[in-house]
Amino acid sequence: MSILNIFARAKEEKTTELNLSNQNLRILPPELFELEFLEKLNLDGNMLVDIPEDIGKLKNLKDLSVSENDLMILPESIGELSQLENLYLGYNSISELPDSICNLSKLQKVNIAKNQLLDLPQNIGAWSQVVKLSLHDNMLNEIPKSVGQMISLEKLYLDNNELQQIPASLGLLKNLEVLMLSGNKLSFIPEELRQLQQLRELVLDANLLESLPESLVYCKNLTHISVLENPLSQGIPTSLSAKEDLKLEV
Repeated sequence: MSILNIFARAKEEKTTELNLSNQNLRILPPELFELEFLEKLNLDGNMLVDIPEDIGKLKNLKDLSVSENDLMILPESIGELSQLENLYLGYNSISELPDSICNLSKLQKVNIAKNQLLDLPQNIGAWSQVVKLSLHDNMLNEIPKSVGQMISLEKLYLDNNELQQIPASLGLLKNLEVLMLSGNKLSFIPEELRQLQQLRELVLDANLLESLPESLVYCKNLTHISVLENPLSQGIPTSLSAKEDLKLEV
């Protein structure tokens, strides 16, 4: 069945889910954006360089996956997808995000890993319902302070970037359970992380850390810290080494 026939049938049947993955698509035909009932759209594994502004017409979309393409930019209209809950853009070549993406207040899971992101919108904290954010394997050198407003966040993946520091506001993420920061250029960890009472796993491998803050002992649920491939010239605080139920990889 041709791609246009697929769209015609989907329109007739008022389809809510459409899988167009691995179809060698280079452009998205305008007929796609007439499918106003779509709630789930999979465009993974194609050859898309961009997404048309018309994507904003799909007002009922809850799941959008455009991983493993050649995307370099996102349209401003992506911020009009007010019902979007899951957004997957991993394995592309995106270097920046439009500010409008912060309007997606219903997002719960976001994956923009394996791209070329240099920075993030300053208002990323507006994603207050996001529980999992994957930004690993980019080129980020800064995380906006507003990230501390992402109060639902449980898992944050920032490994393999260019971060020299992380904001103290991370300590406000009261539901955070997993924090991945390996493969950056961190030389210290903010004392404010002591407030992360739900934190279970903290991975800091391959950074520039001389030591760890003793205050991490107050993270009562912390069961795993990894600091492999760090200088650690000041060693590990005794209170951390002696903490019961804590697996410490040095």
